[in-house]
Amino acid sequence: MVTRTILDIHVLQTVPPSNLNRDDTGTPKSAYYGGVRRARVSSQAWKRATRKAFNDLLPPEALGVRTKKVAEALAERIIAKDDSLEPVAVELAAETLQAATGTKIESPKRKGKNGDEPAASPTSSYLMFLSRRQLDALADLAIEAAGGTGDVDALKNHFKKKENKVAARQAVDSRHSVDIALFGRMVADSADLNVEAATQVAHAISVHKSDIESDYYTAVDDLNTAEESGAGMIGTVDFNSATLYRYAAVDVDELQRNLGLGLRDDEAPSAPVEKAVTAFLEAFITSLPTGKVNTFGNHTLPSAVIVKLRDRRPVSFVSAFEEPVPQGPGGGYLRESCRRLAAYVPDLERQYGIETPQDHSWVFRVGDETEALTELGQQVSLKALLQDVGNAVAQRLASGATA
Repeated sequence: MVTRTILDIHVLQTVPPSNLNRDDTGTPKSAYYGGVRRARVSSQAWKRATRKAFNDLLPPEALGVRTKKVAEALAERIIAKDDSLEPVAVELAAETLQAATGTKIESPKRKGKNGDEPAASPTSSYLMFLSRRQLDALADLAIEAAGGTGDVDALKNHFKKKENKVAARQAVDSRHSVDIALFGRMVADSADLNVEAATQVAHAISVHKSDIESDYYTAVDDLNTAEESGAGMIGTVDFNSATLYRYAAVDVDELQRNLGLGLRDDEAPSAPVEKAVTAFLEAFITSLPTGKVNTFGNHTLPSAVIVKLRDRRPVSFVSAFEEPVPQGPGGGYLRESCRRLAAYVPDLERQYGIETPQDHSWVFRVGDETEALTELGQQVSLKALLQDVGNAVAQRLASGATA
């Protein structure tokens, strides 16, 4: 049996009245589970929040850019390296990207007074995800192919040669950023450039039945006189509140394949993976989607986090909440949710023979309501959790446990 390295992250987080993630009608997203309606936050919303949190945790060169304006992004790199190419930088960028990815980078047509007029800058037809290192590599290729003079025709002829086009594609298919390695990438016109995501994020759902409420609000016109009664604006905003169960899994083996080994002499080969894992762990735990946050100010942090380092497959604990958690005698759902997990997790792991050693199980919790979780792993703070998990991952990779 091949031994794997899988990181499971389980979070209980209580959120007050809020609208973290709304549908096309402005209503908080929901789902039926266990026969009742639950509050729901989509995986895409929390992945986006996690990616944004990376900006505070990782240097810019470790991250990617996901945009349709990819020609502009590459043109900026070209200009930064050779500002004399500014007049033709966008054109050079568009041709280089087409050679590297097979994707047409074109100016969308728009109807103007004089007929069809090109937009200000060419774009791709879908979001493209490139690391900053990949953009820099493409910029170097573009400058070289244009002969340092900005000759667009010379660049086009350069990429007609198979070996030059291969080099351009290689620039896009190496030195992936942390966010590309974790969340994957699809290149519609070149499937061989796709990157398999190393992480999976579940839709967060409430552990209990959750109803949607509406807030009726009014706004007063500051310049109204005393004789002018009534509101300047009225409206409603939907919201809910919930104790959420959140789950994510990181395939550390896949992450290492995506990132590759560290190339610096002063760090271990596993350093890129270790940094990526701890950054994801901290970002996923502490991030929060920003939907309607100015309206509700719903800034909460998780009450409990359980992390397991497994060697076979990821395992979610959501089934512990298939039967909705009832409200406790004193109100609230957190205490009973923790009791559910404390009973469910050991039973599940024992029956399937997937118990994790104590040194590969961690519990980070806040408050008396979460006390039932103490037997599920080592008691740690967030700082200690990040350090311990990073060390455990590094040790597994160093020992050759991953394939």
